[in-house]
Amino acid sequence: MEGYLHPDFPIGPPSPTNVPSAYWVGPRHLAGDDGRLYDAVADTLAGLGWTSLTIVRGRQQPDEALEDRQVLRSTVLHISPDSLRWAQWVLPDEPFHLGNLPIAWQVSARSDPSSPLAQWSAYFTPEVPGEVLGTFLAALDARDQPAMPLGGPELVLDAVTAHGWLRDVDQPGTGAVDPTFASHVRLGEVPPLIQDGAPLALVVEADEAALAGWQAWAEPVLGAGYLWAASFGPSVPHNLVAAFADSLSSSAPVLRRVVPESTHDRLLRAPAG
Repeated sequence: MEGYLHPDFPIGPPSPTNVPSAYWVGPRHLAGDDGRLYDAVADTLAGLGWTSLTIVRGRQQPDEALEDRQVLRSTVLHISPDSLRWAQWVLPDEPFHLGNLPIAWQVSARSDPSSPLAQWSAYFTPEVPGEVLGTFLAALDARDQPAMPLGGPELVLDAVTAHGWLRDVDQPGTGAVDPTFASHVRLGEVPPLIQDGAPLALVVEADEAALAGWQAWAEPVLGAGYLWAASFGPSVPHNLVAAFADSLSSSAPVLRRVVPESTHDRLLRAPAG
């Protein structure tokens, strides 16, 4: 849905009279997750026919009231019908961090359902727009062989530059940035703890170049911290990252009731009718 966007409409708690409770906002890469990243992604996966399982590990004393139970770890796992791909909501499960932000979703795929190991994994923090992660998951679901490489890095860069993003001046073949220089995509060394099934990812020596994977992040104010971050293991097919990048850089507005405080003044918005 396209619509005219205006920066002078307020967004926040609605008044009882004439202030709408929802807005179409843009750009979407700064729009946040509307405080419902789990629900948005879970709805997408349910629509794709994935099965969800809740795994809770905790402890409970005899005769302890339910509200006093100490839940140590809780993971919601969504599995595709062919068991070749899955997505885990790990935010309550003491996840590791990207850019000082906790991981919210971990998405993985494998080539053989008999193998317990993922061929690749991708990681997404809170405030990644749910529409963008949903597009990535829909593209993953559509792949018959989700672990097979397809295409090259140009797929990702072409996806964002088609929407007006700029190639990195110093590394035009591996990176791009939005016109406001707030959000980035870049192919390079992945952060620690990123899981990948490529054998070289486990045996790389200190003096060797590490395998490259795609990273994406938003830093609305330089040095003030990241809004969101995403990391794709080196074996994630480029065409799947391109689907993520295409949705991320889209100029189509997204519906929001809540926007991040750090980007409140940078968003264009129009009341949702």
